[in-house]
Amino acid sequence: MKKKSLLKSIASVGSMTMLSRILGFVRDIVIARLFGAGIAADAFFVAFKIPNFMRRLFAEGAFSLAFVPVLSEYKTQREHDDVQQLVNHVCGVLGGVLFFITLIGVIAAPILVMIFAPGFLDEPDRYSLTTDMLRITFPYIFFISLVAFAGGILNSYGQFAAPAFTPVFLNLSLIACAIWLAPLLDQPVMALAWGVFFGGLIQLLFQLPFLYRLRLLPRPRYKKNDEGVGRIIKLMIPALFGSSVAQINLLLDTLIASFLVAGSVSWLYFSDRLVEFPLGILGIAVATVILPSLSTKHAKKSAQEFSHTLDWALRLVVVLSVPAAAALAVLAGPMLATLFQYGEFSGDDVRMARMSLMAYSLGLVSFITIKVLATGFYARQDTKTPVKIGIIAMVANMGMNIALVFPLAHTGLALATSLSALLNAILLYRALCREGVYQSEPGWMFLTLKVMLATTAMVTVIWWGAGELNQWLEWSWYERAGQLFLWIAIGAIVYFTALLLMGIHPKQLLTQKH
Repeated sequence: MKKKSLLKSIASVGSMTMLSRILGFVRDIVIARLFGAGIAADAFFVAFKIPNFMRRLFAEGAFSLAFVPVLSEYKTQREHDDVQQLVNHVCGVLGGVLFFITLIGVIAAPILVMIFAPGFLDEPDRYSLTTDMLRITFPYIFFISLVAFAGGILNSYGQFAAPAFTPVFLNLSLIACAIWLAPLLDQPVMALAWGVFFGGLIQLLFQLPFLYRLRLLPRPRYKKNDEGVGRIIKLMIPALFGSSVAQINLLLDTLIASFLVAGSVSWLYFSDRLVEFPLGILGIAVATVILPSLSTKHAKKSAQEFSHTLDWALRLVVVLSVPAAAALAVLAGPMLATLFQYGEFSGDDVRMARMSLMAYSLGLVSFITIKVLATGFYARQDTKTPVKIGIIAMVANMGMNIALVFPLAHTGLALATSLSALLNAILLYRALCREGVYQSEPGWMFLTLKVMLATTAMVTVIWWGAGELNQWLEWSWYERAGQLFLWIAIGAIVYFTALLLMGIHPKQLLTQKH
């Protein structure tokens, strides 16, 4: 796939992801307005975080990163019938395993809540509510893993838009259930759990027609000894850990936060949601698009092109993620106030969530870089190296959590996650260079310097213009939204104008003449 085509695909995935993220913000605004940041909201966020964590760990993480390289190899080197057989056998084995996992999760819901949110045990009502909701939300892992399976097939055939659009249905389902189903229930917050369940089912059904057009609609066959299935399972075992260290770290944050004052889980959740916006639009989009491309280059033994594509992706990440992280830190309070400070979500909640969001923003570049660098390993069907590095990063995160939570409370948990992500990214980069997989091309020093100067100019302008948080808390929603849009737009104009004045033109991202 040519770089221009890659960039077009990234733009397609990024725009669809942006739509999903915007609806996600609408979803969170509705949840914040109706349920605030109290016991009910904390219970739902834990009940949703557990299957959502498993989704990222298993579906989007380990499975996709093991499945796509093998499928790309079959697509490149074998006949269509062989690809169909692989799809059938993987679907059969995956579906059987997922059904078993879902059954265990529903039965063991009380134990899972005890493990992932032990602080809830001291509050029987919150513990019981979380358990009831988890029994409804847990089947989401079954649906969404099959969605990831379907999306992996579509991505391997260059169809990125439909899988990227699919998450929209989860947000629509949650919004609909929060508004219309919640008033009908004795426990209104239970409607959110049903929103997750139906959202997963709808996403799966949406993917099927696209598979039919490719003539790859699965006919499940349970054949565990299939060669391709065996290779995918072998790759998945280490990837189950290595692909989602950041998610494990976030889950550890939730576990420790459950012991802190009420609202801590929610403050971290809303902070994480804002970090997920640029991470999804840029990091996940780039990683999703370059994985099939890198896998094909590896199958064709094009080492130079492999390194070239990785270098291009990293440059794109630096140019776009550095200003995004800086803007997120400077506008943390205004963003939280504009999106969430309504109804039960108070100004004090904004101030508390602002601190953790600023801490998370320090790790945004690392979060995105990890997505790209890890793809360099998974495309080569190397899942062991990221695991070793992931273990180091997670142990470091646990140590920093303990060290920072006492002086900084929930903000310390967010800061520990960011610092461990930086360590993870550095170690991944060193490993790729040491193995000779990636060789940086000329121009990095000047590119980085120019990006930092342009970012400094942008930060100076929006910091001066945005003003004090207290003013934002007093404005109406329309004033907040207008001011936020204005200063984001001004910041973007200042940043890209500064880059142009220093000789960096967007076309360089296409031609790669850096």
